[in-house]
Amino acid sequence: MKRKIGVMMLSSMMLAGLLSGCSGNSENGAGKNTASSDPESTPEAALTEIPLPITTEPLTIEYWRANDAKLTASMETFAGMASYKKKEELTGIKVNFTHPPLGQQKDQFNLLVATKELPDVIYYNWADAVGGPEKMIEDGRIIRLNELVDQYAPNLKKIIESDPEVRKQITLDDGTIYMFPLMKLDALKLNATSGLIMRQDWLDKLALKAPTTIDEWYTVLKAFKEKDPNGNGKADELPFTGNWGPGDLTKLNDFAPAFGVIGGFQMNGDKVEFGPLQPGYRSYLETMSKWYAEGLIDPEIMTNDGKAFDYKVTNNLAGAYQGGVFSGMGKYLNLMKDEDPNFNLTGVPWAVSPNGTAYATFNMNAKVLTYGEAITASADKDQLKYIVQWMDFNYSPQGSDLFNFGIEGESYVKEGEAIKFTDTIINNPQGLTYDQALASYALSIMDGPINQDSRYLDALLFNEGQKQANTVWMKASSDLTLPPIRLTMDEASKSTSIMSQVNTYLNETMTAIISGQKPLTEYDKMVTTIQGMGIDEVIKVHQAAYVRYLAK
Repeated sequence: MKRKIGVMMLSSMMLAGLLSGCSGNSENGAGKNTASSDPESTPEAALTEIPLPITTEPLTIEYWRANDAKLTASMETFAGMASYKKKEELTGIKVNFTHPPLGQQKDQFNLLVATKELPDVIYYNWADAVGGPEKMIEDGRIIRLNELVDQYAPNLKKIIESDPEVRKQITLDDGTIYMFPLMKLDALKLNATSGLIMRQDWLDKLALKAPTTIDEWYTVLKAFKEKDPNGNGKADELPFTGNWGPGDLTKLNDFAPAFGVIGGFQMNGDKVEFGPLQPGYRSYLETMSKWYAEGLIDPEIMTNDGKAFDYKVTNNLAGAYQGGVFSGMGKYLNLMKDEDPNFNLTGVPWAVSPNGTAYATFNMNAKVLTYGEAITASADKDQLKYIVQWMDFNYSPQGSDLFNFGIEGESYVKEGEAIKFTDTIINNPQGLTYDQALASYALSIMDGPINQDSRYLDALLFNEGQKQANTVWMKASSDLTLPPIRLTMDEASKSTSIMSQVNTYLNETMTAIISGQKPLTEYDKMVTTIQGMGIDEVIKVHQAAYVRYLAK
């Protein structure tokens, strides 16, 4: 595609109820790259559906995004994915994908946006962009999409107009739409795919039930430590372990909600506060230090890499850990089905807090993620309408099925409203795992600009334990977690400056207390020190951002 610096935004009606007060330049610079079309020209009617093909003229979109290890197991780029091949056939638009080396996307993105010539489209986790999408728009790297969405993206527009939470979550504080995002409209089900996992067969052997309170957790972990549930006559069980790599003990914060706190900023009604400064966090540290001292936490938990963790799970050493329904459950259930038919896993509910509520550590109500594809200022202005239609196709019924499930009759079949993946995915003849096989067909198993369909999840939860885990984790409340607020560039700069110091100190101190290197009395000093670092200023900007979020 021919490159031209600058952007033309086609004039049209604003999205109903979405963009009032948001046209023109904003205080953060949104709209500075927007040029109106010829005032004497007759505006096109807004599309109600995407025409196929979108264009019969030759058109190639230059597209940058991170690669995925599941995809590279069978192909080099996303261009080889069956859904993208089919999309090219249907839309008449080709795509030239560029991928940075695996694991280097942040550094390569920063180098990319510092150049003058950009690809037409960038798919990225925009929360990682320095200054956020606001800065990218102000600097003329990506463009505002509101008018283009209104005119040429009927499917995304329909979703936005039909769901107030999507409207809040997809826009910047001034109402700007900047990307076609990864969405999870069935948020609770799709977000409740990770949590705490425990050996169900060990529970059965010891006549125990999955714990629901922190005291019950202690009872179970103590039994795992002392009653030889793996049956080898040795006290080698690791009641709770993890796969964290070199680091600290911050991931034990999964137990903090049992004390009514989380390990970062949290909500107390409509008030933002910092969880580690609340009294419940001291109780949490006291309990974790007791567990650590009694050997209920793997002493190597801070250094376990993937291989060490796999060894401990598959050699009947690990009693409980944090993981997902696929990588934390499906993987090991599959590996152990022949080795040990009794091997079984269960998802454990988030432990109930003192007020009787089980809280999650992350917002399970998030419908719009920070991943998405944005159009850059280098895209040819004459081709913008075609690019937007191409992007919007993924959210159409046909596009959604294509990018969630692949090719009907090849990678999946429909059974009523349900989806069933074929042996091409489940028992891949080339020896690919089911996630690798699905990655060669669709985006749902990875991330991408789609509305993720929960039927893909149902079709891949083969084990009852996985299904039970998903159901159990869905019951946790997100009331402690902040909604997807946005900090202004000045607020983000202030917050980053202070929190870089706070988090380093906090993580070092809580790790030292839990591991017994420092006494619990160090907590009081920690609170005073963090307050002296300026945490109140950061709480204040988060509170302001929360108020702005509510006002969207």
